[in-house]
Amino acid sequence: MITWIDGGVCAAKGYKANGIHCGIRKNKEKKDLSLIVSDVPAAAAAVYTTNLVKGAPLVVTKQHLANGTAQAIVCNSGNANTCNANGIEIAEQMSRLAADAVGIAPDDVVVASTGVIGQPLEIAPIAKGMPALAAGLRDTGSADAAAGIMTTDTVKKEVAVSFTLGGKTCRLGGIAKGSGMIHPNMATMLVFITTDAAISAPMLQQALSGDIANTFNMLSIDGDTSTNDMVTVLANGLAGNPCITEENADFAVFMQALNTVNVALCRKIAGDGEGATRLLECSVVGAGDEATAKTVAKSVICSSLLKAAMFGADANWGRVLCAIGYSGAQVDVNKIDVAFQSKKGKIAVCKNGAGIAFSEEKAKEILLEDEIEILVDLNSGAAAATAWGCDLTYDYVRINGDYRT
Repeated sequence: MITWIDGGVCAAKGYKANGIHCGIRKNKEKKDLSLIVSDVPAAAAAVYTTNLVKGAPLVVTKQHLANGTAQAIVCNSGNANTCNANGIEIAEQMSRLAADAVGIAPDDVVVASTGVIGQPLEIAPIAKGMPALAAGLRDTGSADAAAGIMTTDTVKKEVAVSFTLGGKTCRLGGIAKGSGMIHPNMATMLVFITTDAAISAPMLQQALSGDIANTFNMLSIDGDTSTNDMVTVLANGLAGNPCITEENADFAVFMQALNTVNVALCRKIAGDGEGATRLLECSVVGAGDEATAKTVAKSVICSSLLKAAMFGADANWGRVLCAIGYSGAQVDVNKIDVAFQSKKGKIAVCKNGAGIAFSEEKAKEILLEDEIEILVDLNSGAAAATAWGCDLTYDYVRINGDYRT
């Protein structure tokens, strides 16, 4: 059984975290440097953006995780450390500073950055703030760490669950940042996950790589794939369960726990899209195969016209059909059913690819809620998929019109 608990990245045994303002960001009220540390070395896995332009921290982290082990994560906000001539050097210096502060090896540090691209990152404020950051590490520090990685996010994103492996209670929790520049295939999005479950690094990587195909790769805010996206998982084994080294019943339970946390973080990120007023979830059923279901769900959630309609609470279902039609998926458009659903109820708007009579007033009531489900039935098979996004508002343009300045 998967049970929701508090604690974020500090919910699992042996993890401490903290977040402070060190001076990277001008606003002293905003934290801009975070640190997460395991009491012992942990198995580690990560997935990275598919953008060919990658932030220097990703390059360094990939090198550090080549041995499948890490013990700390350090991340700054306010500057992406991307497209900088000395970016690798700065990322390595961040690793050394964090490692020295907590007494571990630099290559056991995951390093990440998020913020403006192409702006030089000075190491001085990070070096000055590191002693206080490390001194403040505590097992209740998840919220501060979550705040320290935020950019245009309006809310902190942290979740955690408990589950049982081999008779031992295990915990898995995560924090995330992401509000804009998010699009399928690793969407600027950062996710840091910790668990006290014992699992080998190869199986941890298999679990993470397998799960993002149905979670973070099904998430889109604005169609832009960031340069700095990364999802990292640390597993320190302090729960004491038999170590997972193969696909077995315990691995299936671990996958369920990881998926539960990742879906929750996807929903939090989508619901906090830049300028967003509504979380959109597109559920596709009745597809001939999973690839078709995913293609359709992604296309619907990425449609700017559909996103704008949802902002206006307009049941313009034709935009759903339009997005399906240009998705590239091979579907029979004469079999498609569409409905909208929220806390206020459900309303069918399209049957067999054609419009049906429905109450515009009821549809408006349903679409004025802050969480909207777009239900698509292709009536051609048994495969299904879900994608997450948000509406497109005036504020998205306002936020991104002066993001750098």
